[in-house]
Amino acid sequence: MIMVPEWIDEELVHDALKDVQAKKNLPSLDKVRLEELSEDTCVQTLHLGPYTDEGPVLADMHNNFIPENGLTMLGKHHEIYFNDFRKVSPEKLRTILRQPVDRSA
Repeated sequence: MIMVPEWIDEELVHDALKDVQAKKNLPSLDKVRLEELSEDTCVQTLHLGPYTDEGPVLADMHNNFIPENGLTMLGKHHEIYFNDFRKVSPEKLRTILRQPVDRSA
């Protein structure tokens, strides 16, 4: 998941994907999609470091912080990546870990 400017539309994404496919023939390019994500209340944290170290952070968020604050999880968590893992060393990666929630009654 990556944020894109509002002026990016389906047609522009389609054209870009077509150009990339013609030049590089990437096997998973057909999985790229443009979606609008609309969320209400979320719990999130900025994770600094390798993706392999995210598990304990998510476990703490799901098993401790959310229930201790009277929240219930809605759907799956997702991640927003700020770096290109091919260009940044693992210890410098920055990722938002976000979990949609609802206030318990």
